[in-house]
Amino acid sequence: MAVTQGLTQELGHFLADVVANGVPAAVREAAKDGMIDCIGCMVAGSGDEAVTLALRVFPSVAPSPLPSLSAPSRLWLSGRRASVTDAAMLNGIAAHVLDYDDSCLRGHPSAVLMPAILAIADARQASGAAMIDAYVAGYEVWAELVDREAGFHQMKGWHPTGIFGAIGAAAAAAVLYRLDAGQAAHALGLAASQSAGLMSNFGAMSKSFHVGRAAQAGVVAAQLAAVGFTASPDALEHPRGFLMAVSPQGAVDTDRAADGLGKTWQLAARRVNLKKYPTCYYTHRALDAVLALVREQPVAPDAVERVEVTLSKEHALALRNAQPQTALAAKFSMQFAMACALVSGKVGLLELTDACVQRADIQALMRRVAIVPDDRYDAETPGAAHEDRVTLFGKDGSVRTKAVHRASGHAQHPLDAGAVRAKFLDCLAYGGYAGDAAALYERLARLEDQPAP
Repeated sequence: MAVTQGLTQELGHFLADVVANGVPAAVREAAKDGMIDCIGCMVAGSGDEAVTLALRVFPSVAPSPLPSLSAPSRLWLSGRRASVTDAAMLNGIAAHVLDYDDSCLRGHPSAVLMPAILAIADARQASGAAMIDAYVAGYEVWAELVDREAGFHQMKGWHPTGIFGAIGAAAAAAVLYRLDAGQAAHALGLAASQSAGLMSNFGAMSKSFHVGRAAQAGVVAAQLAAVGFTASPDALEHPRGFLMAVSPQGAVDTDRAADGLGKTWQLAARRVNLKKYPTCYYTHRALDAVLALVREQPVAPDAVERVEVTLSKEHALALRNAQPQTALAAKFSMQFAMACALVSGKVGLLELTDACVQRADIQALMRRVAIVPDDRYDAETPGAAHEDRVTLFGKDGSVRTKAVHRASGHAQHPLDAGAVRAKFLDCLAYGGYAGDAAALYERLARLEDQPAP
């Protein structure tokens, strides 16, 4: 990319190039994993209490009789509609509220990008190919920014999905609104000023609000830029700009040229990590380990003296709830993850309920789960231990242990096609989808040749 300007302007030129030329077919194919999985999670979460409450503030509207550029957008692929910006918000809350959506780039990219893309694509009757290009553009911009930081944003209290998501969503929206390079750069700067999200709000409805708000912020930023609203030309890389402002210790590279954009596609090199369990991704390696131990040799919960889990202090900090009483809080509890796995033999959507969390046997077992910090880090995953380990200590004196380096669903340890499809169908059934879920899955698998769903 022959651009000699600063980072914000380079990204604007990259987005304009995607508008003009699209992205390679292989990259489009790689994008569909996260896009399809996110739609499933969004439908599954559409009936959650957080979404119901948000609808009281951002109400849906009646379907528009005639489509136009300002037509309302569908919510959760249902008959309900809202304004484009509110649809991005509500779809985003639904996509993330169950914490079942994918994880990558230090956050949850699809749960931000797809709600924004779906809202705009529905209103503009965009093609499936354009939706995929927008997703890729948002992903690449997100990756370009997050890779410039050597520190761990969570230790400063930032939720990376919220702070990077607004800019990623603006990039995706810029492609669907077909902004030129200058407008796209302004959209990124406008989105940067809306970036937000705090780790202290994990385990509450506000975490999914981070995602919905980021999706909405990106759409608003692109809409403003489209009509001539401006931002600083160096909003991202300025010494008092976005990257330096959110950097935990100022260990961020604001000077390097983004000359790999459009040449080396990050999405193809590192696909999203799909979730096997509807809990914080930091519990997944330990869940794989404890469930493997149970499969190898079943153990009655009452026979367990204690459970010891080793993981990094950074991940342990996010799992802040040692004795949760609600399903939302339990998603950020290693103690619940271990107790639920041992008592129920699984951790799925049906286990993530307040009633399950409050069961006496699960509450009792949670008190016997200990967290041990591990400072042996994974070179490929900032903030993560090289492996997470679960050790079961039996009341009979037995000791069994299992370590996991890559969780099931990780890009390097992917779920098979049958499991991915089964998760999608389960999510749509859980969310009460009224259409043909299997047909929708097949259609989405060929999205590049289809209109927007």
